[in-house]
Amino acid sequence: MKLATRLLHAGRDRDPYTGASSVPIYQCSTFAQKDPEQRQPYDYSRSDNPTREALELAIADLEGGARGLAFASGMAATSTVLLLFKPGDHLIAGEDIYGGTYRVLTTIFKQWQLDVTFVDATDVEKIRAAIRPATRAIFVETPSNPLLKITDLAAVAQLAHEHNLLAITDNTFMTPVAQRPLELGFDIVVHSATKFISGHSDVVAGLAIARDATLGKQLKSLQNSFGAILGPQDAWLTLRGLKTLGVRFAAQQVTAERIARWLQSRAEVKQVFYPTLPGHPGRDIHVRQASGGGGAVVSFELAGGGAAAKALLKRVELMLPAVSLGGVESILSYPPMMSHAAMPRAERHARGINDGLVRLSVGLEDGDDLTADLAQALAPAG
Repeated sequence: MKLATRLLHAGRDRDPYTGASSVPIYQCSTFAQKDPEQRQPYDYSRSDNPTREALELAIADLEGGARGLAFASGMAATSTVLLLFKPGDHLIAGEDIYGGTYRVLTTIFKQWQLDVTFVDATDVEKIRAAIRPATRAIFVETPSNPLLKITDLAAVAQLAHEHNLLAITDNTFMTPVAQRPLELGFDIVVHSATKFISGHSDVVAGLAIARDATLGKQLKSLQNSFGAILGPQDAWLTLRGLKTLGVRFAAQQVTAERIARWLQSRAEVKQVFYPTLPGHPGRDIHVRQASGGGGAVVSFELAGGGAAAKALLKRVELMLPAVSLGGVESILSYPPMMSHAAMPRAERHARGINDGLVRLSVGLEDGDDLTADLAQALAPAG
């Protein structure tokens, strides 16, 4: 079955009890047990809920994994995955990652005594050099947030397995319609389903998918014990978003590349970051491991620095100046004060996240309207 069809029919595409074309919102906390000595398929919604289960089956199918799990947010998914590790374990993480992931690793899990080394994940040899006897996993994003750096997923997976490490990646930016890391050897994929998967800026949700059943069972136990589960209404909305993900993301990618090329022609713009632009570091790797384009996120640095970036966000009229990404409306973000505000300024600058950097999540508006909005906002900012 091809991907476009699987998006509509993956997992449980109708209610098994009534035949409803949309799995209902099972808005309940508990389920009647006919026989107290024999557990029924559902007993308590923290453990299992039919609506959430439909989403979990669908995302496992789409990512090619053995088990999918849905959480209250992307950070809930990531944090629950990190609970696989114990105090004293060591992780290697890409240095250019989402600010919330950086924050949880350097605060809560630091208190947990989980040791983390941040490296340039675009260089597999730097990852190799960071491996220690206590290393248990490698965590990367590709394209990374916000500089869209490219990591060779197959090479990292091979390295991880050579050393008996788990390979974990955040696939939020590319989604399973364009990139499937489990098929390249990764063990766990996480998503902020708040973003492209839900796609309408009306849900906060997270997903984690395990490649094999044993690891999936471990994650399921952690999900149930930790309890950061996705509620049935949000699970239903996320399922609805999945059905249009393919057509939405395909259109967004086309417009994003067009805008990236247009930005390169602007004197106000110092540098454009987009995976399929000629000269983008790792472009060939990205084209090999992803499909359909460079994604729907374009980052660019303004020549006028932080003042110009802030002015741009104040002047755009069509785009939404906001945190988050992946909605049907275009969202313009300022990483130093939004997605990466939790990262100290010196750390941001060391990673290339400068004060003039802005991140554009391209929506479904007409490309001409988006470039016109940017043009009117850029002119005085320069």
